Amino acid sequence: MVQCPLCPRCCPMPASSPSADASLLRHAVILGLISAIGPFAIDMYLPAMPQMAQALGASAGEVQMSLTAFFIALGLCQMLYGPLSDRFGRRVPLMAGLGLFVLGSLGCALAPDAHTLIVMRFIAGVGACAGMVIPRAVVRDLHTGAEAARLGAMLMLVFSVSPILAPLAGSLVVALAGWRWIFGSIVVLGLLALGLVLWALQESRPVEARRGTTLAGTLAAVAELLRDRHFIALALTGAFAMSGFMAYLGHSSFVIIEHHGVTPTQYGMLFGLNAAAFIGAAQINARLCRRLGLPAVIRLGLSGYLAASALLLALTLAGIDRLEVLVALLFVAYGFLGLVAPTVPVLALEQHGAVAGTASALIGTVQMVCGALVMALVSALGGHAHGALPMVAGVAGCALLALLVGRPALRQTPAGAALH
Repeated sequence: MVQCPLCPRCCPMPASSPSADASLLRHAVILGLISAIGPFAIDMYLPAMPQMAQALGASAGEVQMSLTAFFIALGLCQMLYGPLSDRFGRRVPLMAGLGLFVLGSLGCALAPDAHTLIVMRFIAGVGACAGMVIPRAVVRDLHTGAEAARLGAMLMLVFSVSPILAPLAGSLVVALAGWRWIFGSIVVLGLLALGLVLWALQESRPVEARRGTTLAGTLAAVAELLRDRHFIALALTGAFAMSGFMAYLGHSSFVIIEHHGVTPTQYGMLFGLNAAAFIGAAQINARLCRRLGLPAVIRLGLSGYLAASALLLALTLAGIDRLEVLVALLFVAYGFLGLVAPTVPVLALEQHGAVAGTASALIGTVQMVCGALVMALVSALGGHAHGALPMVAGVAGCALLALLVGRPALRQTPAGAALH
């Protein structure tokens, strides 16, 4: 028997069986790979953004707008896929979204100018958000509490391979074949994800659970979620926390490649260090959740995230604009973020299993809209034209907001919720 982390004398818990472990691993691999398709489509073309601007005769801001358009699509359309997945099951909307993602990515590969690229990236984002929101609902369909956190951490482990491999793969493709073939590679990956859904992912939402799902019911569920202050506070906590990473995502290639003068390949390797931090955090996240409870793990992650990013901001303001300082402190900051990112959605969805798709979609919408706004704000502050300062300020500001919103919400978590 495995003891309850909070009351080991009175609440024994059954140890997980080998078959349960195998099932968790299988779902983590499948859902992680599907979830990683959208982020892979982002990370893979980051090293090529300066070259794309030159090739398309566009400004850095126009090329960055293609990334912002992708995030806006991810934010707006998750509210479409969530209710659809509650009504029609998880597989059909997921397959439809991945098909649209493939078509949009093909359009990006053939885009003759920056404006077409922006439109096609928006279309690809409309499809990609299915892979972002529906796997979270599948996790909630299958597990709750600490087991859901464990699956979320395992999913994050698979998911984190994307930021390690994608920039390196993108820089290699650029060197060998040019930036357009990056999107050709993304098309192939989208088709592989579609194949995984067709042949390896079973439907997790029973037919009887779908029968009561109507448009009126969906609207009522959204209204109920919006009235749930605890849910909204947790959604905003996760959104602010991840927006700090999106500020880095949207501007790091110009800061590191142009401001600090490294090659696209070196940038890919440095970007991969952040994924290594995520992976390290994912390795210990499940154990920490079992020992301390989900709220305590989130508080730990938020506090460390703010401490590292605030120190980086203070050093940057003091004139210490060195690449090694930037890389080291972001490595620490995003390691702590790795404790927050997979855990907050689990806690937010714990009381909303009946509408997990809609609730997951609302979480994703808040996250992506906040991320797009933060990227736009960093650009408005001057972007990479002022070195790393606007980007670093965006990261630290988001970490502060996440902690300010998150701490009161975690104190209000119902006793026993998501702790076992």
